[in-house]
Amino acid sequence: MSADSSPLVGSTAASYGTLTIEPSLDPLSSSVSSVRLSGYCGSPWRVIGYHVVVWMTAGIPLLLFRWKPAWGVWLRFQPCNLARAETLVIETRDKEDSSWQLYTVQVQTEAISEGSLELPPQAQAEDGRSQAAVGAVPEGAWKDTAPLHRNEEAVSGQQRVLRYYLFRGQRYVWIEAQQAFCRVSLLDHGRTCDDIHHSRSGLGLQDQTVRKAIYGPNVISVPVKSYPRLLVDEALNPYYGFQAFSIGLWLADHYYWYALCIFLVSSVSICLSLYKTRKQSQTLRDMVKLSVRVCVCRPGGEEEWIDSSKLVPGDCLVLPEEGGLMPCDAALVAGECMVNESSLTGESVPVLRTALPEGPVPYSPETHRRHTLFCGTLILQARAFVGPHVLAVVTRTGFCTAKGGLVSSILHPRPVNFKFYKDSMKFVAALSVLALLGTIYSIFILHRNRVPVNEIVIRALDLVTVVVPPALPAAMTVCTLYAQSRLRSQGIFCIHPLRINLGGKLQLLCFDKVLEEGPAAGSAFGTQVLAVMRPPVQEPHLQGMEEPPVPVSVLGRFPFSSSLQRMDVVVAWPGATQPEAYVKGSPELVAGLCNPKTVPTNFAQMLQSYTATGYRVVALAGKPLPIPPSLEAAQQLTRDTVEQDLSLLGLLVMRNLLKPQTTPVIQALRRARIRTVMVTGDNLQTAVTVAQSCGMVGPQERLVIIHATPPERGQPASLELLPVEPSVAVNGAKDPDQVASYTVEPDPRSSHLALSGSTFGVLLKHFPRLLPKVLVQGTVFARMAPEQKTELVCELQKLQYCVGMCGDGANDCGALKAADVGISLSQAEASVVAPFTSSMASIECVPMVIREGRCSLDTSFSVFKYMALYSLTQFISVLILYTINTNLGDMQFLAIDLAITTTVAVLMSRTGPALELGRARPPGALLSVPVLGSLLLQVALVAGVQLGGYFLAVAQPWFVPLNKTVPAPDNLPNYENTVVFLLSGFQYLVLAAAVSKGAPFRRPLYTNVPFLVALALLGSILVGLLLVPGLLQGPLALRNIADTYFKLLLLGLVALNVVGAFMLESVLDQCLPGCLRWLRPKRASKKRFKQLERELAEQPWPPPTGPGR
Repeated sequence: MSADSSPLVGSTAASYGTLTIEPSLDPLSSSVSSVRLSGYCGSPWRVIGYHVVVWMTAGIPLLLFRWKPAWGVWLRFQPCNLARAETLVIETRDKEDSSWQLYTVQVQTEAISEGSLELPPQAQAEDGRSQAAVGAVPEGAWKDTAPLHRNEEAVSGQQRVLRYYLFRGQRYVWIEAQQAFCRVSLLDHGRTCDDIHHSRSGLGLQDQTVRKAIYGPNVISVPVKSYPRLLVDEALNPYYGFQAFSIGLWLADHYYWYALCIFLVSSVSICLSLYKTRKQSQTLRDMVKLSVRVCVCRPGGEEEWIDSSKLVPGDCLVLPEEGGLMPCDAALVAGECMVNESSLTGESVPVLRTALPEGPVPYSPETHRRHTLFCGTLILQARAFVGPHVLAVVTRTGFCTAKGGLVSSILHPRPVNFKFYKDSMKFVAALSVLALLGTIYSIFILHRNRVPVNEIVIRALDLVTVVVPPALPAAMTVCTLYAQSRLRSQGIFCIHPLRINLGGKLQLLCFDKVLEEGPAAGSAFGTQVLAVMRPPVQEPHLQGMEEPPVPVSVLGRFPFSSSLQRMDVVVAWPGATQPEAYVKGSPELVAGLCNPKTVPTNFAQMLQSYTATGYRVVALAGKPLPIPPSLEAAQQLTRDTVEQDLSLLGLLVMRNLLKPQTTPVIQALRRARIRTVMVTGDNLQTAVTVAQSCGMVGPQERLVIIHATPPERGQPASLELLPVEPSVAVNGAKDPDQVASYTVEPDPRSSHLALSGSTFGVLLKHFPRLLPKVLVQGTVFARMAPEQKTELVCELQKLQYCVGMCGDGANDCGALKAADVGISLSQAEASVVAPFTSSMASIECVPMVIREGRCSLDTSFSVFKYMALYSLTQFISVLILYTINTNLGDMQFLAIDLAITTTVAVLMSRTGPALELGRARPPGALLSVPVLGSLLLQVALVAGVQLGGYFLAVAQPWFVPLNKTVPAPDNLPNYENTVVFLLSGFQYLVLAAAVSKGAPFRRPLYTNVPFLVALALLGSILVGLLLVPGLLQGPLALRNIADTYFKLLLLGLVALNVVGAFMLESVLDQCLPGCLRWLRPKRASKKRFKQLERELAEQPWPPPTGPGR
C-alpha cells in the first residue's frame, strides 16, 4: 500500500479543521507515517498583541519563534476550518511511539481561468465531511478527474481561485467539494488503462495550461541557500545562540582571550559547516537536475517541442528511437523500450518495458511496473511496432514521481528515534537545574562577600556556562565521525551518521537473496546450469549434423511479473507458417498452465528433489499459435491466450554457490544472539535449503513450514504445518573441522518457521493475532514481493525489534528505507535510500557495521560521561573559589577547556571497535543506575580531592590568604586558586582515562596511541607546572609554591585520585550488576518480542507434534 492510498482514521474536528492520517506502509513515498493538519486564519487583535509582546521584549520572541514556528502561529492566528485557513500547522510522526514534529506552511492561491476539481460522490463521507487529507484517501475512492470540465463560473467569465500549499516538495490542492486538501497525485488515482490509452491524442493548450496551474511545474528542485542565508540559519541555531550568550558574558567578565579563542573556534566551525552544507546541496541539485526538450502530441495529430518542465499528467510523449533520460513518470502505450533503471533500483541490467495493455483495470505504477517508464531512468532504445512512434502518456511529474520520492527521502530523512539521544537531552536539562541551584548559591555567597550587583549577575550567569558545556554537541559528533571514517576505509559509506549508533543495538537482521550470490567453482559466469529438457524431434536426414544458429524474429513479449512469477515471448522461426509461444517462470505456476498430458507424473517429486538440494529451478513451456507470423497479429494476442494449453518442455536447474564469507558471518551473528532472517523472492524449498546450508537453521534445530490458504468457496482461511527433516549437510560444510568451527548453540526458540509471501499475506489479513508469534520465530520468508519485504520490516518493528536490512537495492529499496539500519550492496544512485552502502558485494560488511555501531555507541557514552564530569569538576572548582571571592583566570579557563578537555575528548574517540562480535550490547539508556552511579561517585571523589587540597594548603604555615576585598581576577595569583587549578587539571586527565574502557565493545586503551601520548604529554606539563612552574607561571597566573614536601603531597592526592577513579569504574563494572540483581530481581522486559518469547517458552507454538492443520 502506498501513502497515496492510506485510509483515513480521523476526521474534521469541530471548528478546528484538524485531520489525522494513519501510518503509511511505504517509507519511500514519505518519511512520515502519521500526519495531523490544523488550519489557522488571521486575527487582528492577536496580531496587535503579538507585535506588542515582540516590541516590549526587544524582539527576543522572534528568535524563539524561529526555533518553534508553531508557537508564533498559535500566538498570531486563531484556529479555523481548512476552507478559510491562511496558515497550516502540519504535525508529522515517524512511528507510533515517537514524538510529533511540527511544521508551518502558508496556503497559496492562484487564479485559473476554467476547470474544476470536483471529485466523485463516493469519495465523500456519509456525514458530508472529507475523507481526504495530506496524502491520504480511501483506496479506490478517486476517479479520473484529469479532464477538467467547464463550470458555470468559468462560462460567465469569472475565474476560479486555486488554493494549495507545498510541503516537502509535494503540492496539495484544495478540493472544494470535499472540503479538504489533496495531494495532486491523487487527482488521477483510479484512472484505468483504457483512460491512459484515450490520452494518446494529447492535451490541448487550454487543458495543458489549467493542469500546469494545478500540478505545478515538472521540476525536482533542491534548494541551495546562499551563504548569507545559511549563515543566518546556522548562527541562530540554539547551540550557537548559547555560544554567543557565553561569549558576551565572558567579555563582560574581562575574559578576553578565552572569549576570542571560543569565537574563533566557533567561526571556523560555522564556516566549515556552511561550506559542507552548500556543497552537499549543490551536488544533490546537480545530480537530480533534468531539463530536456521533449516532443508531445497535440489534438489533430500535431506535435510540439516543449521544455520538460512544462509537462503535466495527461501529456503524450513521443519517445525518440535513440532513447534518452525520462523527465517524468509515464505509461508506455505504443512500442517497447529497453531501459536502464539503476538510478532507481540499483540494478544495472537493462530491463524491457512494453506497451500497457488496454482494459478497465485501474492503472498503478507498482502493478504495471513493466509498462511504466520512471523519471530519471535512461531509455537505451525505443522501438515502434504499430504506428510510426513510440508513445508514452505522462502520469506523474515533479516530486510525485518515483525519483521525486527518492530525492524527498534524502532531503527529509526519517528522524532517529533513539533512547540515548532522548536521555542525553534529559541529562542536559538536569545539568541546567544544577546550574540554577549553583547560581542561587553563588548569588548568596557573592552577596555575603559584598560583591557589586553587576558583578554578581555576571558571575552567576557564568556558572551556567560552566555546568552546561557548550562543546558537548561537537564532542558527541566526533564519535560518529571517527566511526564513519573507519567504515569508509573499509569500503562502507554512510550518509546518515546518526544511524551508526543504531547499528550497535541491532537485534534482528533481514537478508535478501544475496546470501546465495557468488561464483561457482569452475564457472566463468558464477552459475552452474543444468538443463533438463525434452529434446526436439529431428528429421532423420538432419540427425548427426550440426546446423548453424538461425535468427529468430521476436513478435511480442509479456515481461516478467513478480505477482505472476513468469514471462512470455512470441517468436517466429524462418519460413514457419505460424509463430510459437514460450513461457519461463515458477515451476508450480507454469506446470499449472500446461496440458496435464505434457506434465510427467513424477514432476512434483523431481522438482522437490532439485529444490531440496538447493538448486534454483525454472520451468520452460511452449506451444504453436494459430495465427499468421506477423507483427500485427502478435500484437493482438492477450496474455491469457498465450498461456493456455501449454506443453511443458522441461526444467532449467541452476545452482549458485554460497560465498565463502556467508556462513562465517551468519554463525558470528547467531553467536552474538542477533536473529538472522532470510527474505527472498526465491522458491520456498530452495530458500529453506540455503538457510540450512548457511547455518541460519542449525542441523539439530526444528524447522516447520507454514502454508496458509485464503478463504474460498465458503471455507474459512486455514493453516497447515509441515515439519522439515533436518538437513543432511551440517551448515553446508563437508569438512568435519569446518563443521565444528561453525556449530553454534541451538536456538532457544521453540521452532524456526518458513513461509511464502502468499502465506504471509494471508496471515496479515486473516490471522493478525497469530502473526506476531510467526514473526518471532520466522527465519525463512520466500517468494516475497518488494512491498511485502517492506511490510515485514514494519511488522517486526511493531514488535519493538531494532531491525537491520541487507539487500542489493534491486527490489528492496522500501525495506532498506524502512529498516532502522539499511545496508545496500549496490553503489547505484538508488542506494542513497539506505543509510549504509557497501562496495563489497557480500554480507561480511554487516558485522563491520554492527561492531562500529557498538563501538560508537559505547564511545558516545564515555564521551558524554567525560563531558558531564568535566563540567561538574569545573563547577566544583568555581564554587570553591566563589566561596572565597576568587575565580579561575582567563588563561586558566583557556588551558582547561581547549588545551586539556578538547584535546582529550577528541582523541579518546579514536579507539577502534573490538575485533570480535560478542553477545553483549551497549546499554541504550543514559539515565541508568550504572551511569548515574559512576557520575555521582566520581564527582564525590573529585570534590573530596579538591577540598582536601584546599584545606591542606590553608593548614600550611607559609600559607597567605588572598585579599577578599578585591574581586577576581584582580586578586590572582593566590595559593587557593593555584592548588585548585593544578588538582583539577590532573583530574580532567584521570577522568578521561578512567571512562575510556576497552572491552567488550572497543579495543584496549593501549591501541589508541595518540590518546595515550596526549595524556602523557599533558600530564608531564602539569607535573612541571607543579614542581618547576617556569615560563607558564606568569601567563597562567599561578603562585609559586616553594614547599617541595607540599608539592609531593599534592602529587600523592593526584595518585589517590587515579587509584580511586579506576577502582570505582572497575567495581561498578564487576560488582554493581550482581548487587542490583540481588537487591532487585531483574524485571521482565517490556518489549513486545521478549514477552512473546516468554509465552512461547511456556506454551510452544507450533506444538511439537507431526503435521497438522
